[in-house]
Formats: sequence, structure tokens, C-alpha cells
Amino acid sequence: MTVMTRPWASPQVSPCPQDFRVVVRIDSWESTSMYPNGHFVRVLGRIGELEGEIATILVENNISVVPFSEAQMCEMPVNTPENPWKVNSQEERDRKDLRKTHLVFSIDPSGCEDVDDTLSVRALDNGNLELGVHIADVTHFVAPHSYIDIEARTRATTYYLADRRYDMLPAILSADVCSLLGGVDRYAVSVMWELDKTSYEIKKVWYGRTIIRSAYKLFYEAAQDLLDGNFSVVKDIPEFKDLDEKSRQAKLEELVWAIRKLTDIARHIRAKRDRCGALELEGVEVRIQLDEKKNIHDLIPKQPLEVHETVAECMILANHWVAKKIWESFPHQALLRRHPPPHQEFFSELRECAKAKGFFIDTRSNKALADSLDNANDPNDPIVNKLLRSMATQAMSNALYFSTGSCAEEEFHHYGLALDKYTHFTSPIRRYSDIIVHRLLMAAISKDKKMEIKENLFSNKDLEELCRHINNRNRAAQHSQKQSTELFQCMYFKDKDPETEERCISDGVIYSIRTNGVLVFIPRFGIKGAAYLRNKDGLVVSCGPDGHSEWKPGSLQRFQNKITSTTTEGESVTFHLFDHVTVRLSVQTSRCHSDTIRLEIISNKPHMTPDTELFQQSSLLLKSDLVKEVTRSVEEAQLAQEVAVNITEDCQKYCQTKGRSLYTLLEEIRDLALLDVSNNYSI
Repeated sequence: MTVMTRPWASPQVSPCPQDFRVVVRIDSWESTSMYPNGHFVRVLGRIGELEGEIATILVENNISVVPFSEAQMCEMPVNTPENPWKVNSQEERDRKDLRKTHLVFSIDPSGCEDVDDTLSVRALDNGNLELGVHIADVTHFVAPHSYIDIEARTRATTYYLADRRYDMLPAILSADVCSLLGGVDRYAVSVMWELDKTSYEIKKVWYGRTIIRSAYKLFYEAAQDLLDGNFSVVKDIPEFKDLDEKSRQAKLEELVWAIRKLTDIARHIRAKRDRCGALELEGVEVRIQLDEKKNIHDLIPKQPLEVHETVAECMILANHWVAKKIWESFPHQALLRRHPPPHQEFFSELRECAKAKGFFIDTRSNKALADSLDNANDPNDPIVNKLLRSMATQAMSNALYFSTGSCAEEEFHHYGLALDKYTHFTSPIRRYSDIIVHRLLMAAISKDKKMEIKENLFSNKDLEELCRHINNRNRAAQHSQKQSTELFQCMYFKDKDPETEERCISDGVIYSIRTNGVLVFIPRFGIKGAAYLRNKDGLVVSCGPDGHSEWKPGSLQRFQNKITSTTTEGESVTFHLFDHVTVRLSVQTSRCHSDTIRLEIISNKPHMTPDTELFQQSSLLLKSDLVKEVTRSVEEAQLAQEVAVNITEDCQKYCQTKGRSLYTLLEEIRDLALLDVSNNYSI
């Protein structure tokens, strides 16, 4: 575990450096003692500094970031200017070659290096369409039970923090030979469907290994511009730069047709799932954007684009059809992903909150829930629907990997996606589950051809154990990503004076009532947290005629959809669900845990900015400033530290802790009456 160091009381023991995060191991805890015995292991870094706090997040989530070993790297292919990687002649004979017959391209976030998936669509001679999803063939390079396979299985996933990532596979695979980059030959595993030219109904499906050459590596924003007919973006697409005008126009028309056709197909697929009850849920997602030198450039909110949904629907379709295929071939040892229906009692708060705004939420089925959420729109406040969808997300259990031999078929269903069978096939560069699914798919294809199954498949028992491990690592990945985003938010606000800094004042929306306060969502920064209406001295919030608040003696009375603060002088103020209030943001430090954002309601009226009509733009600007300022502060702090901290030799040795113990630190932590317990929903 990690703790914060303090000077040790005993003069016989050399003290560790103060105010550092360190790792300690608890060795024993005598039943007759109030204090555990343990020893110091290592220093992680100074409290409050970026690298030290990131190291703490990794340790707390048991994430290993050690370099890949020499033995593992010896298994990797070579791709250098002197010895470039190229397609093997035997593979050319064994695989379907799509390089000259298919327009293949990828659509990914800006700066993406690990390109798992590409798409294609073309008209067939019979008038029908062919839709293709082509996924990096990682299993060609990662042999079962090899050194790199064992390491990838241990890591289980790529860990994405706010400003960095820790890869499941070495860069030679994840960012090079396996990555489906533009203009280079790559091995892929493809799923291709023949679709009716008008209804887009699936006529037949083909699975197999292919060779592709992606023609374009598009970013989401560029693909959306092309979809919308904004062709000025062409100058920013590298593949068009060296073409003459006639060739550029022809290739542009070909690409735009493909994007629009893919989008049309995706709309049909989505509509079909919607009719079955697929849910569109909401989460607070903030992303760190890096520049070419890997420095933090921006912190941006998730901006929904139609091409996001286009790509997602194609991936969901591939995952669904692969799930059906591997289950049909191996009904007792296929790796699928299920999302059980939530317990109805978990929806009680959602139903009550919606009722406060005059909406009825039917939670009896996923279809009823989806329709209810679609209808729960307040035309005067779009935040209401976002919060209701967010609350629906929190009521959900997480989707989990499982072995099909471990539960009955009726339990396979994916509630959120409204699919009877689902798996993860489309991201083998960053998910070990997908590597297992690729091996199962290859075995299923061999079985259909009555060929020897070369893949070493897991038994049901071993696969279920592996699924538990992957599920555990996925939770760690989600938690660490959330913690790192919160770290940046805290580092930004930490050096701001909340009393005078304009950016520390923001509009907030109340989305839950608690015994001694409310939970508030800050749209500008994507922050959720508790705002107390009674402080540690027992005083309650009072708001004057102008709306501004102060602390006075009094009491709180909680109702179902509101809470009332009444002073001893008879003044009262009531806060309702979905009220907009003005909130002050500051940082609350802790001696034992990471810093947290503290929210304080300073007015019961909405926060009015000079340019409220430019809210979206100002929101983006503030998030950009947040990350830039945090990064600049970190760089300045690093430059200022000329002398590294020297840890004494005695302190480096394992020794039993003395004096002020971990127990006394934990003893000082007060129980919080306000908790926002939320699950990260993931398909």
C-alpha cells in the first residue's frame, strides 16, 4: 500500500524524506496491538508532483509498467530501414489478398498509433454491397504460451491514463507491424458481409485471414467533415497532398461515397438494435490530447460525432457475428461478454429524479428504458437528459467476460447493446480478451474446413479463471484512468485562490439529494462531487435576497426531491433536484489519500458569465487552459529541483515502522456522509 511519510519519532531510526509517497508492506498485526508492523519498500515520489502521483495511481491499481524483457523482445519481428518487414510469400498464398480489390481505410482519434481496425465497403457485381471490418492479426505475431503472450496475458489490457498510456504489447507490434497504418501492407483478420443493396439485410458472411493496405488513416473530425460535405479538410489529409487535381477529385469522390455508405449502413444497424432496446447512455468523459512531441496539448470533452457511431456500429456488428461463430463451434469454451440486467431497486433514484421534472422512466426492460430516456427531454435545459442518462449508467452493472461453459445460454444476453451474444474481437492490440477470441475464430474456421485445429484452446475451467483475471485488470484500467483525470483537475485548481480566481466559480446542477448536502455536476469541467449544506461546525447554508450564501446556525430537512436549510433566525432556502446553482471549486488536501475537488455552493442562483451564449467555446478553452497550466507548473517544478532527493542508506533497507503508524493516519479519516458511487459503463 502507499502512504505519506512523516518524520519518525524514534531517534534510533533514520527518517525517510518527508512528504513523499512510499510503498510499505504490512508484515503482521498482533491481536493485542492497535498498530500493525511493517517495513518500508520504496519511494514513489514527492506528494503533489505529477510523476509521483502517477506512480501512486499505478501502485494502487497494481499496474506494472516495467519494460518488456530481452527474451520477450527477441520474439518480435524486425522492421528497420535496413531490414524492413514485408509480407511472407506463404502468407500471400494462404490469405485472401484485398490490396487491389478493396478501398480500406481507418477512422481513429487524432494521434492514434495503435490502429486495431479498418473498414471497407464496395458494390458487388450482383448489385449488392459488401461491408468489411478488418482487424489487426496480432495472433500471427503472438504465439500461444510464448514469452510475449504470457506478458500480454498478465497485463490483460493497455492502460490509458489522462496524459499517457502503458501498452499491453511492445511498440514494434502495437504501433508498427500490427498497427493498420495507411499505405503499408498488413496482415488482418476480416469479417465481410454481403448486404442487400436497398434493405442492407445480411445475405452471407465470410471470416478469414487477409492482407490489406489501408488507403487512408483518417481522424474522426476529418471523416465527419467529408461526411458533411466540407471538402476543405482535404488539404489536411496526407494521402491527398501529392496527387494531381484529376486524381485527387476521383479519389475524393470514391472516399466520400464509402464514408456516406458506411454511415447509411450504420444507421440501419443502429435502428435495428434500437427496436430491440439498445441503450444510449451518458458518461462524463474528459480526454487529454497530446501534441507531436507527446506533450499535453489540450483537455477536451467528448464531442459526439456521427462518425463515432458509424465506426462503433460496424465494430459492434463484427463483435456480435464473431461471438455467434465461436459459440456455435465451441459452445462450452468460447469467451463472450455479457451485461446482465440491473436490479430494479437500483433504478429507484433515477425514477424519483425524473419524476421531479415530470418525466416517467419505465425500467421494466431495456427497450422501455431506452424509450423513456429518449422522451425525458427538457427543452429549456439539455443537461437534465444527460444527467438522467448518467444516472441510468450508474444503475448498471459492468459488462463482464465469461466462458460459455460456466453459465446457461439465457444468461449470455448483453442488456445495454440488446444482443443475444457479444464478445470483443476488434481490439487485439490493446485487449488480451480479443487475442483469445481471434484464436477461437481461427480454430472455428479450421473446424469448418475439417482441418487440424492448431490453436491451443483453453478448457472451460481455465478460460473462466482467465476471464476473472481480465475483468479484474479492466476494473483497474477504468479506475486508474478516472484517478488520473481527477489528478489533473486537482493540480489545476490547487494553485488558484478560490476567493479571487474567476475560473474557480462555475455553474453547477444538483442531481442528487443527501442527508446533509447535495451532489452537483459541473458541466464546464465534467466534475461531479458533494456540496455540503452543513459544515463541520454544525452551521448550515443560508442564502440572502441576492442569492449569495453564508454559514449560520440552523438545521436541515431532507425531502425526496429537495432539501431545505433553515436558520435559527427563521430564514430558509430550498434546493431542488436539477436546480442550477453557483459553485466555488477548490482543492481539499489529505494526509493519507490523493487530493479531491471541494465544491461549495455560494449562491442558489445559476452562475451567469459575460458570454453565456458562448458556453461551449468557453468550456473548451478552459479545459485547454487547465491542462496547459498544469503541464507548465510541472515543468517549472522539475526545473527548479536541481538536487535530487537522497534517500539514506538506512531508510532503503527493509525495516519495521516506528512511531507514527499507518493506523493512526487511517484513524483520522472522517467518514463522508456524501458519496457518489458510480460504475464506469463499458460495452
